[in-house]
Amino acid sequence: MSLVTVTAAALVGALVLVVTVLRDGSTSATPSRVDPVQVTAPATEGTPGGPPPATPATPEPTTPARSADASRTPRPGSADRPGATRPGTRPPVVAHGPRTGNLVALTFDADMTDAMLGNLRAGRARSYANLRIVELLERDRVPATFFLTGKWVERYPELTRRLADNPRFELANHTYGHLAFTRDCYGLPRLPAERMTEDVARTFRLIEPYGGRQTRYFRFPGLCHDAAALAALAPLGLTVVDGDVVSGDPFATAWRPIVRAVLSKVRPGSIVVLHLTEENAAMTDEALPHILAGLRDRGLRPAPLSEVLAGG
Repeated sequence: MSLVTVTAAALVGALVLVVTVLRDGSTSATPSRVDPVQVTAPATEGTPGGPPPATPATPEPTTPARSADASRTPRPGSADRPGATRPGTRPPVVAHGPRTGNLVALTFDADMTDAMLGNLRAGRARSYANLRIVELLERDRVPATFFLTGKWVERYPELTRRLADNPRFELANHTYGHLAFTRDCYGLPRLPAERMTEDVARTFRLIEPYGGRQTRYFRFPGLCHDAAALAALAPLGLTVVDGDVVSGDPFATAWRPIVRAVLSKVRPGSIVVLHLTEENAAMTDEALPHILAGLRDRGLRPAPLSEVLAGG
């Protein structure tokens, strides 16, 4: 074989090698572009509509599975949520919104204590989750805001998911175990001062995976708070929500006094405090239709808390 033939063959081989290397991209300086439409974040285990996991696993009983919409829609950071304030500053305390317009906020506390959990386990209580209230609000398309304790969320994860999936409902924080943040708060056991910040932070972490209309609103048990309690929550960047219309529904034995308590005080911008804890507030579901009718008669319209505080 001549020297010319050998040289030509070597050049052809080198060209083939170069083409092969460029085709597999190992030496290309330009990275391959990934179409963002085709990139799908893996769904949380048990997410409806999400891709199945490669290895089947049993989710923890207290770990919520997000709805399909929640898994596809980016959630705003906590700083972008209603009620968010600058961390490190004393949280504001609000009792009502602007007294203009015709909006009012119906808020429902979902309490849960260790004693209540004990009642459920022992059969002394049937339920601390009043489904009739939720069904009425859903059927009549009534907006509401739910202040959830962490232990209630852990006990009723499916109902929590149901609340989160309703675009008319907002979710807010009512501590982890409904312990008092001050002395002499309706006989509630007191939470040690050094645990206050983490108690509330833990509850936000429990609620957050459910998605929906998350907020940075917080309500103290019994509406009991002082300067020390407010200072403990300063790192969390939240707004404390009291209420100017206290229904008195806990342990009520008739629905009419609840209705009178609400309708005698409600005004534009009012925040009405009610309870979702069926066993401890057994008359609330009977009072609610009459409250809604009374609001209509007065030209008042329920709205999410964030809209009421914003003045509509």
